[in-house]
Amino acid sequence: MPVPVPRQRDTPATESGQAVLHTAAPPASIGAGVAQATPQTTALTLLVIEDDPAGGLTVPEILDADGHRIRLRTARNLTEAERLLTPDVHCILLDLSLPGSGNGSGNGTGPRVAGGATTTATLDQQLAVLHQVLRLAPRHAVLVLTDEDDAERAAEAVRVGAQDFLFRDELDGRLLSRAIRYAVERKRADIAQYKLAESKLRAQENARLERGLLPTPLLEGSDLRFAARYRPGRSRALLGGDFYDTVRTPDGTVHAMIGDVCGHGPDEAALGVELRIAWRALTLAGLCGDDLLATLQEVLEVERPCEEIFATLCTVDIAPDGRRAGLCLAGHPAPLISRPGRRAQLLPYENSGPALGLLPRARWPRRQVELGGTWSLMLYTDGLIEGRIGEGKERLGQDGMVEMINRHLDRGLSGEGLLEASVTEARRLNGGELTDDVAVVLLSRAES
Repeated sequence: MPVPVPRQRDTPATESGQAVLHTAAPPASIGAGVAQATPQTTALTLLVIEDDPAGGLTVPEILDADGHRIRLRTARNLTEAERLLTPDVHCILLDLSLPGSGNGSGNGTGPRVAGGATTTATLDQQLAVLHQVLRLAPRHAVLVLTDEDDAERAAEAVRVGAQDFLFRDELDGRLLSRAIRYAVERKRADIAQYKLAESKLRAQENARLERGLLPTPLLEGSDLRFAARYRPGRSRALLGGDFYDTVRTPDGTVHAMIGDVCGHGPDEAALGVELRIAWRALTLAGLCGDDLLATLQEVLEVERPCEEIFATLCTVDIAPDGRRAGLCLAGHPAPLISRPGRRAQLLPYENSGPALGLLPRARWPRRQVELGGTWSLMLYTDGLIEGRIGEGKERLGQDGMVEMINRHLDRGLSGEGLLEASVTEARRLNGGELTDDVAVVLLSRAES
């Protein structure tokens, strides 16, 4: 038998039906603002928004097979509804005849009176109320209640965003209970579908950023071998600001660089892409060393989202004969070189310049380095050396990285295998995924 929703006109916000509905397979949380369900019991709560001056909307008792009632709350207007919209509310039942938004106030203070007679809200007004409810509760299931002769209006409400509609004259406990469950599950499915679509768009965005940050090297005509590895940090879905590039200019010089924009996220990744593209264009135009880095700093200063953003950079230009190189460091870790019969070691890094974007009119000295006939040169970002060793606070550091690389070289690893083993071991020593992104580039030459 239908029972009226308990109303206390002196206390606007009311709740009734304190018993909960027990279910074997409760609906999971449908997002922020909805209570988490336990595996055994779900306390379903229905918020009814209506204002019937005749004494209250008659809502049937909502029971499950065990006779437990769903909790009911009632609000006379949107102001009360917003206050009652606590995390344990799962579904909202909105009476489409609720007046009060035709004047744009959204308060729902009561029906309009014209010439002593109560007027019914227009379709636009009714849908305006629904729009406001959907804005107040974007992650909640919403049902609308209307008269049977308003089928077109009810269908329009579903198109606007409600999960389903019910006719007032056909309302009974079984129908309403089923409608609530359907609405909650459909809303959860809608949110899951939205998140899936969002993740696909994010994956496409990642792919575009990755193509910009991690390009194909331009080494045609060179006898150098190239290998690279990139692993995103565990704290982000997007790529960070690590980037690298390698090109060969018409005079036979091979230019390589690796960089890291401070911070993580799409803005930093986009800035990394801009710096990499600018580096490639300036390098192919003939700039090198201090002139190149000074121009890149100008690019960074113009493109960065705020003045606190800076970038570290390491550039190497290898002579056409492959035996010598020029090295410039802008606040970046020094590369590591390995040669046959000798232990791998870091290249000299004294007198390096500051990171790009820190000091105006900074200078970056270019240091000449003898490579020899056969060698491997590894450029890397600080994500590789900042991982922890075990559960303590000690980090791998550059010295630990050098020892690690030498162990792998002693095992006969080189190229892709050397990089993969090094990144994997750094992750293992850290006890899981590294916090920061890791980019590693390896250039190798074997003298014939």
